[in-house]
Amino acid sequence: MKAFVGVTDGDWFEFLSGRGDRDEVNFWQPGGKTHFRALKEGELFLFKLHSPDNYIVGGGLFMHSTLLPVSVAWDAFEAANGAESLAEMRARVEFYRRRSGDALEDYTVGCIILTQPFFLPRERWIPIPEDWKPNIVQGRTYDLEKDPGLSLFRSLEAAMASGGPVSTWPAQMRDPQPFQENRYGKPVLVAPRVGQGGFKILVTDAYERRCSLTGERVLPVLEAAHIHPYGKGGQHRIDNGLLMRRDLHILLDRGYVTVRPDMRVEVSRRIREEFENGRDYYALHGREIRAPLSPKHVPARENLLWHNENIFKG
Repeated sequence: MKAFVGVTDGDWFEFLSGRGDRDEVNFWQPGGKTHFRALKEGELFLFKLHSPDNYIVGGGLFMHSTLLPVSVAWDAFEAANGAESLAEMRARVEFYRRRSGDALEDYTVGCIILTQPFFLPRERWIPIPEDWKPNIVQGRTYDLEKDPGLSLFRSLEAAMASGGPVSTWPAQMRDPQPFQENRYGKPVLVAPRVGQGGFKILVTDAYERRCSLTGERVLPVLEAAHIHPYGKGGQHRIDNGLLMRRDLHILLDRGYVTVRPDMRVEVSRRIREEFENGRDYYALHGREIRAPLSPKHVPARENLLWHNENIFKG
């Protein structure tokens, strides 16, 4: 297992460390040109402050990396971007981009989505490994099964074991079988818990940023819809999601549109009865949706049936 130690904006850290209710955060990268590929899903991403604060101060479990317009990143994560507002987030991004952006420019930022974030109080900050080079700008990867990565993991484990406000440390990070030479567990991968923001982005990328019903590609008007609503027992899973144009999302939630288990759209007669309109929506009736390429991301039959039987107005 590996960990990535990423150089972290101090204001981002201070903002989020004071909010202990976060189940996910967006560790944004101002350049917005390359995907982060240093970790596998479930591996550790750790936060290291800028010099002279050469300490590791928290982290989270890596879930997904993508590139997004800054407005879409804000809409997905809001304050979990480490700012009170989109204007504040833009100001921080533009500081690192070393130029003031046009207020209307929806430039791209890199997004590293982390779940189960934790933030260490100052007395438990961990000194960076001795091999850390001062010219590292973004961060570096460590193998947690051999030094210096293993020593880093042990230090982190000790800091988390102290309790207090960092109790979100995933229990699964330790193999129950200890090493023969000591009592420390071997780090293992953990399945990240997907939050609302992560769900939005995972569904967006799974559907290749196109509306599943119409093929629309204008990203700001596309939304990730739960088939089985989260508030009614559905999960933040890609196979419980559809990427839809905003108006279609509303119709799905209110039961005027559904997707059958054969992956075809069904439009309720109630649109015509209640609104004396709906020609454009009826044109979608019977159309096969544009499903994700990965079979594991295709809408689950049980979720579609649940919506057909419990939400759709017929």
